[in-house]
Amino acid sequence: MAAELTVPQLSAKHRPTLDQALSAIRSRAYWSPHPEHPKAYGESAPADGLAAFEALRGTRIDLGQPGTDGWTGAEKSPYGPELGVEYPHVDPDVLLPAMKAGMAAWRDAGPEARALVCIEILARISARTHEFAHAVMHTSGQAFMMAFQAGGPHAQDRGLEAVAYAYEEQTRVPGQADWSKPQGKKDPLELGKTFTAVPRGIALMIGCNTFPTWNGYPGLFASLATGNPVLVKPHPRAVLPLALTVQVAREVLAEAGFDPNLVALAVERPGEGIAKDLAVRPEIKLIDYTGSTEFGDWLEANARQAQVYTEKAGVNTVVLDSTDNYKGMLANLAFSLSLYSGQMCTTPQNLLIPRDGIATDAGHKSYDEVVADLAASVGGLLGDDARANALLGALVNPDVKARLEAAAGLGEVALASREVTNPDFPDAVVRTPVMVKLDAAKPDPEAPFLSECFGPVSFAVAVDSTADALDLLRRTVREKGAMTVGAYTTSPDTERAVEEVCLEESAQLSLNLTGGVYVNQTAAFSDFHGSGGNPAANAALCDGAFVSNRFRVVEVRRQA
Repeated sequence: MAAELTVPQLSAKHRPTLDQALSAIRSRAYWSPHPEHPKAYGESAPADGLAAFEALRGTRIDLGQPGTDGWTGAEKSPYGPELGVEYPHVDPDVLLPAMKAGMAAWRDAGPEARALVCIEILARISARTHEFAHAVMHTSGQAFMMAFQAGGPHAQDRGLEAVAYAYEEQTRVPGQADWSKPQGKKDPLELGKTFTAVPRGIALMIGCNTFPTWNGYPGLFASLATGNPVLVKPHPRAVLPLALTVQVAREVLAEAGFDPNLVALAVERPGEGIAKDLAVRPEIKLIDYTGSTEFGDWLEANARQAQVYTEKAGVNTVVLDSTDNYKGMLANLAFSLSLYSGQMCTTPQNLLIPRDGIATDAGHKSYDEVVADLAASVGGLLGDDARANALLGALVNPDVKARLEAAAGLGEVALASREVTNPDFPDAVVRTPVMVKLDAAKPDPEAPFLSECFGPVSFAVAVDSTADALDLLRRTVREKGAMTVGAYTTSPDTERAVEEVCLEESAQLSLNLTGGVYVNQTAAFSDFHGSGGNPAANAALCDGAFVSNRFRVVEVRRQA
């Protein structure tokens, strides 16, 4: 097929971005090519993006995919409205062979061309960030500004980060080498050698409900940039953002002269549950999944033909030992507990507080005082309904609401949840967080704080001492996993002890955060999301290991 976009054109446009991304992952300094502020996209962008989103409602997104055998779609916004968008339902027996057909040309294009095409896809998505923000908002329940930032530039950053790592790993080995081995008085042995990064096969990206783009783009672009076709299987309640992504990817691939079927969409009918069937098909060689531990464990155990990358549940913990900025600590924790109603895999759940209290710059604070002050800080942050709606968003599904309501019966309630009305979306289910007091001294293998309670639920756990807190931290990370760990201490010895636990148990640690950076937020190109070293996830976003096993290097030797 004729290419409207040539590699030289793409190189002139995007090679500087690729080089900056490569520099950023090596330096770990702050960098992003994707603006976080809505006004950066032009004066008319907010209205245009909203209009584009509204125009999608009640329509059919026809991707022109082979094997389309019908139409499906049943998304309802957590804010209330039905989206009414229909998507192609596919027959994998027809689609998967069509996806494989374009692999050879995509492989032969080489790492640089693939990276540049991927960056063009991201650039076009970036230009439509306002539209994508509304799609993320109305499928995940995120408040608009969070949907704009996390679903837009931050997700695009994570996709570009994966492209940079993919390029770097594929180009570690030269494409060709002349080999000459001396043989004394005889002529040397001489060979010409070529080395080609070859893809594993079709990648299956299983999307999640809460962060469809942020969690989806790393795997999608890591696989595509390493030469693998990608079948995107969205969560049935969060299809639209990923369907738009697939649409853009197919357009760019076709314009660049490649088979658009290198990226395709698989949407299930209500109750169909196609992920299990697709995951074990022999054509699927890579799987990326974010979601429940139960299904993640199933994939790891049963999709034996594939390399599986999972992000599952964990028990995120904060150790409170002491602080020299009590007010800042409370404000930082209050925001972390409130953001997106705690529906983040990085939100703190367990707050481990010595029962004798902690030393602070405001004097000694007892366990009860710390809990009461933190509850008051959360209450103050969310006391204004407009600000509460902007921070909380909406509960993503009824399961979160049920867990929130059940949590109040698990112990003494230190902070009761309240209902918040959203005047723009009266059907939205908006709730402030609940905080429950628990005691680690009571031996109970089924203690609530030993399992993830996903949503706006936190446990203020009384422990005998900081040493006991570290023992409990180690146990929960080792047995249940953690995406994040936080700690507050003014003691160098305690700081070293917390760090040692996290190094030994492979957990990402944030110490003494009291400003505008929060334990549940990470920056692409600098921060690692997860470690891959504890039960919460078997991969990190993003490092070399996340991309290096998505391809193999095949060598051809020729007699010189």
